[in-house]
Amino acid sequence: MKRARIIYNPTSGREIFKRKLPDVLEKFEKAGYETSTHATSGVGDAVIAAKAACESLYDLVVAAGGDGTLNEVVSGLAEETFRPKLGLIPVGTTNDFARALNIPFTIEEAVDIILSGETIPLDIGKVHDKYFVNIAAGGSLTELTYEVPSKLKTVLGQLAYYIKGVEMIPSVKATYVRLKMDEEIFEGEIMMFLLSNSNSVGGFEKLAPDAYVNDGYFDLLILKKTTLLNFAMILFKTLRGDHLNDPHVIYRRVKKLEVACTDSMQLNLDGEFGGNLPADFQILESHLCVYAPKSVDRLLQELMN
Repeated sequence: MKRARIIYNPTSGREIFKRKLPDVLEKFEKAGYETSTHATSGVGDAVIAAKAACESLYDLVVAAGGDGTLNEVVSGLAEETFRPKLGLIPVGTTNDFARALNIPFTIEEAVDIILSGETIPLDIGKVHDKYFVNIAAGGSLTELTYEVPSKLKTVLGQLAYYIKGVEMIPSVKATYVRLKMDEEIFEGEIMMFLLSNSNSVGGFEKLAPDAYVNDGYFDLLILKKTTLLNFAMILFKTLRGDHLNDPHVIYRRVKKLEVACTDSMQLNLDGEFGGNLPADFQILESHLCVYAPKSVDRLLQELMN
């Protein structure tokens, strides 16, 4: 019998997964999985649980939670020789990665995707000894994602990020950086950089519209220093997907990125605090296999060709 390990955040998504857990276990058992669970108890706990699942040779590891839970599970799988297939049940605030893969936001439908048996290869990012599956970013604009209190996220969902974003706009400042993008170098003041592995960032699907989870590249967006008025205009363009042609925006597709800065700049990995810069980023191509709707891999291949 196949074995599955479900690693879930009991506080994600208004705690709905805990109430649905008996139904989820029943569906896995009927599909032929001997299934066990692990409820996370704090930061880093999902990393440990995922490593243990690799050591125990589970066939499948399921991350049930938000993008932070997924990041920890991926980080736990990434360095192991044997890596189980990955499933995702999105019950977080923005669920960017699930959005990029068209994984349904209802628990029942997400479980059906996992049990359908369709997997696609998944690139992941590495920076120092940390990993990310969706985004890595730096700059004062990115800091709002881990400044939003967890209780506020639980109550207000994605609206909590918008509230915090409006509050931060007057304090946004530029930082002088040196970016080596593969062999190209940029030096100057920026308000943020964003290294994306998917086309959904912060709930916006047009921010990095050409990013795909298994094309072997990061999509890099750099917002150069600008005025508050221009910044507001760029935000409006982002909603329409017109921002890539703005003169204050640099867009590249890269495999490696080296970031050096003179002032303090915090690193954001999949929406959570990831330490401080400087840092070097690299992509690990097809490092994991993740369950996705049957149409997703064909769609990605069509868009890439």
